[in-house]
Amino acid sequence: MRCVTDSPHASALLGPLVSDGEASALFSDRAAVRALLDFEAALAGAEGRAGVIPAVAAEGIAAAAAKLRPDWDRLGEGSAASGHPVAALVAQLRDAAGPHAGFVHLGATAQDAVDTALVLRLAPLLRRFDRQLGDLVRRLATAAADHRRTVMAGRTRHQQAVPITLGLKLAGWLLPLARHRQRLAEMAPRVLVVQLGGAAGTLSGLGSKGVRVLEELGRGLGLGVPPMPWHVQRDGFAELAGWLSMVSGALGKIGTDLALLSQSEVAEASDGSVGSSSVMPQKSNPVRAETLVTLARANAGLLATMHHALVHDHERGGSAWSLEWLTLPQMASQTAAGLRLAGEAVSEMRFDAGRMRDNIDGCGRGLLAEAAAAALSEAMPRREAVALVRRASLEARAARVDLIDALRALTGVSVDWDSLEDAATWLGSSDEFVDRALAFARP
Repeated sequence: MRCVTDSPHASALLGPLVSDGEASALFSDRAAVRALLDFEAALAGAEGRAGVIPAVAAEGIAAAAAKLRPDWDRLGEGSAASGHPVAALVAQLRDAAGPHAGFVHLGATAQDAVDTALVLRLAPLLRRFDRQLGDLVRRLATAAADHRRTVMAGRTRHQQAVPITLGLKLAGWLLPLARHRQRLAEMAPRVLVVQLGGAAGTLSGLGSKGVRVLEELGRGLGLGVPPMPWHVQRDGFAELAGWLSMVSGALGKIGTDLALLSQSEVAEASDGSVGSSSVMPQKSNPVRAETLVTLARANAGLLATMHHALVHDHERGGSAWSLEWLTLPQMASQTAAGLRLAGEAVSEMRFDAGRMRDNIDGCGRGLLAEAAAAALSEAMPRREAVALVRRASLEARAARVDLIDALRALTGVSVDWDSLEDAATWLGSSDEFVDRALAFARP
């Protein structure tokens, strides 16, 4: 059992709530070192194909990298001394490469290895995010279609405003996620690019073959090839961080709505959580929904840190670079946790259409004030109609009576009052908007 940690992601107590096992594995020390070794092997292969080093040396280095079992204590000591583990790892790889040691890491710098290793681990995670977003959009689209006729109170500023449908609310949840999936497809080619620049971004250590090696390295690793090394051009990672925060925010919006709808006084929805209070057995706390809000706020705070990391020194620096190490993996892991929790919540969420109707009626159908004003405007000036409805609303609340009954008592104007008693008659373009949302989200 993990007992000593200052990271909630690695905690046996908090990890299952705020982290994701698959994402955490990608940012583990073992995954990082394996990606660094993959970089070194691919670099040797690229240099072999470009004629920079002998082909036999490239093969030997790749074989040594595949078999290397790192000395973790030496790597830790190397990180403390150099500010990164690459120098210590390269030394171990050179020991393992024997006669080919002189060709290990040729022309590269530590940042090339660390940046590319991070990109290599981000690639499968971004593919997973795409799948999870697609699944969420499909589930929400199905639910929106199923509930396009389920009438509920639309709420603004925490108060009932006008009638809407549950389908419209769900459509509002899915559209940002569909757009984030589009953004991911557009962004990925800008993020998943190889890094190779050498000491100061010139690849001078490779003579005239620097660009050729860069291109071969990108192809060998299945990554894009940038126009030039991006040692101090960190907009790709900043863009990714912004995307992670936006996805978390969209999930936090869903969590907020589910938590509010699950309040005892509202009781229109459940996020499927089974968490209970330690002293109040009647409660079923919306743990998933609340955690989605927590993760959204955490990532929003970390985004500012990633923007600070845009400010690098000259051709390479250390402080902003290492700031990314503390921040981007955490944001990615928290987004992964949010997508996992959202998937569980959307799969198990439940809605109570009867309670939705009761809540509309229980508030004296005050949310039909707009409809009543529109109906009265056909028989009197609109300003007078609005003033009359405002007066009736105040009296209805004070006397705890139905708004339509209060209006009937205040005016003798001929209005089809019966049609105003059904909230479903005042839904505007809700149905069309659901159709448009579903069409947009359709793959």
